Amino acid sequence: MTQRMLYILVPDTHISPFDVTIAADSGYTQILPFTGIKAEDIVPMVQDAIFCRPPKRFNDTGIFLGGRDVHMATDMFQNAKNAMVPPFEVGVFADPNGAYTTSASIVALVEKALNEKTGSGLKGRTVAVFGTGPVGLCTAVLTVQQGANTKLCQLTADDDENVSSRFCERYNVNVPWIHAQTHNEKAAALKDAEVVICAAKAGIRILEKEELDHAEKLIVVADTNAVPPTGIEGIQANDQFKQVEMAKSTFLGIGSLAIGNLKYKTQYGLFVKMQQSEKVSFLDFRDAYDFAISELHKSDLKKDAA
Repeated sequence: MTQRMLYILVPDTHISPFDVTIAADSGYTQILPFTGIKAEDIVPMVQDAIFCRPPKRFNDTGIFLGGRDVHMATDMFQNAKNAMVPPFEVGVFADPNGAYTTSASIVALVEKALNEKTGSGLKGRTVAVFGTGPVGLCTAVLTVQQGANTKLCQLTADDDENVSSRFCERYNVNVPWIHAQTHNEKAAALKDAEVVICAAKAGIRILEKEELDHAEKLIVVADTNAVPPTGIEGIQANDQFKQVEMAKSTFLGIGSLAIGNLKYKTQYGLFVKMQQSEKVSFLDFRDAYDFAISELHKSDLKKDAA
């Protein structure tokens, strides 16, 4: 019996049960964790994995790169690709802390909402991302890659602008950094924003109605926070393109469960892709975005057929 092997490599002390469950549901029969892995460990480990099976069985072995550090995951991903010795290759999928598939799902849903409301997507839009952690950084990069003018909004004194700049430089994008710790700073950040995305810590209200009332141009607002209170007043976890009215704008709201549902489908689908693709898959957040967009398109086709 063929064993579908997935090696999960993380720099942390443990792997995510969420990742293990989705990997198992997608068809992997053996899921093996390796913790405490550094970027320099990747090449020898990957080459151990690629040479133990003939090239035609590349679908039967996969490598998943997790952990909480998006910078290290980027290094690990590049090292894994460089470790291949064609035709000896295996699939590699990076999704540190779920940031890649979550950010991809946010941006895909925002793009869809914009198109439904205005007939055009992110290109040329002004976007404010509140939260500079892994999801916020990946979301900012993806929106810029879709043509948006995006700014990252610093919410705490601990947020590190240098970390943000380094990550954006990796992908050749420029994302301005602005302060958004006080009520007045948040209101100023919202003033010209057409899209607002909240990717901050769970259980903390980031934007109140009083601040949102300053926003005159809002079209779409998305919130990743599934732990009460929601990160944005007026947005509920189940909202998917729900119309929300504020003093100076009416916008479409996207809640955390709508994002989470697409995130699950995207991560599951990429695990399946590694096992079924006709050529070796190397998957990061840009591939996750393409998959999330295609998943939304398939849903639309099913609705039209019904």
